[in-house]
Amino acid sequence: MNRKLLIVGSILGILGIILGAFAAHGLEKLIDNDALASFETGVRYQIYHAFFLLFLGNTSLISIKLKKMIFYVVILGVIFFSGSIYGLATNELSNFNFKAIALITPIGGLLLIIAWVMMLIGLLKAKGD
Repeated sequence: MNRKLLIVGSILGILGIILGAFAAHGLEKLIDNDALASFETGVRYQIYHAFFLLFLGNTSLISIKLKKMIFYVVILGVIFFSGSIYGLATNELSNFNFKAIALITPIGGLLLIIAWVMMLIGLLKAKGD
């Protein structure tokens, strides 16, 4: 599980950097400033959670069972939160109307919050210092 957390955290980080560069150098002429700022918010939260998974994969204070649950909550949260923001920000460039699924953005945010709470609970229950 730790290896999976580290690999997926690395992939999320790599994709976050690529998407951030794409936003800065490719999207700036295609979408308005508000949409660009939203896209960058999606990138920022994706990278935050890449670091989250990297930390989680490097700690022994949290059980493997809890790590697995947190892993799936984070993945789903990033897909719902950042993914929907990417779609909404670039909605004008697509044939799909991402506004139809805009309600999954706050659900994704809630999942990310839940993942942090789950980690906090795991840390509080951990034995040792």
